[in-house]
Amino acid sequence: MNFLANSITVLSLISGFVSIIFSLESHFTFASWAIILSVLFDGLDGQIARKNPVPSEFGKELDSLVDVVSFGIAPSVLGYIFVYRQFYFWATLALFIYLFCSVMRLAKYNITPKEKLANYFYGLPTTVSGGILASLILIYRKGKDISPLPQSIPIVFIFIVLFLAFLMVSRVRYLNLDGLKQFLGKKTKFTVLILIILLIQAAFFRKAGVTLFTLFLIYLLFSPFVVKRLNNTH
Repeated sequence: MNFLANSITVLSLISGFVSIIFSLESHFTFASWAIILSVLFDGLDGQIARKNPVPSEFGKELDSLVDVVSFGIAPSVLGYIFVYRQFYFWATLALFIYLFCSVMRLAKYNITPKEKLANYFYGLPTTVSGGILASLILIYRKGKDISPLPQSIPIVFIFIVLFLAFLMVSRVRYLNLDGLKQFLGKKTKFTVLILIILLIQAAFFRKAGVTLFTLFLIYLLFSPFVVKRLNNTH
């Protein structure tokens, strides 16, 4: 199980690296999708690792280092190239803060006793913050396009980057996968099926960016309230 989980973690690393390459070539759509693919791999390797009765310290460290690349560096590079033409100084500053906070978030996660994280994380997961930035860029850009953006878009983007950075190092509690399963209960498989159908339809109608951004936003806004509800019932 540890070998399989670590192999999927490496796939997440490959996706993050590919995203960086696509960003450097200004292929924003492909770069964004590579980050989304990393999100899927990250969730999958976590579920496989949980099925192993003997936790792997190597796997945990590997996962965090990969997350730095896939959800810290890759979104920062993508975001910088996306907005740098008009706001290069502010984009650089905001995205460095984002990267710094993602590293801090992962470092704190590694030293937090797991008994304190039964069904939640402290701070917004880096997978979600990276997914939000990638899906936001999917909304505005397709393929290779480096034409100037409307001035309002970089400003909004930089604000969102800083907001996500703050949430990653905050004490706000967000559901982990175990907490999400606990909340959904017997509806977990049905919910996953609905999400798959929804994403297929969104891809068919070329609304994948909007759909993914909405799903990540729902998690960001409502997850803390669900965590509070779950822990108040115990």
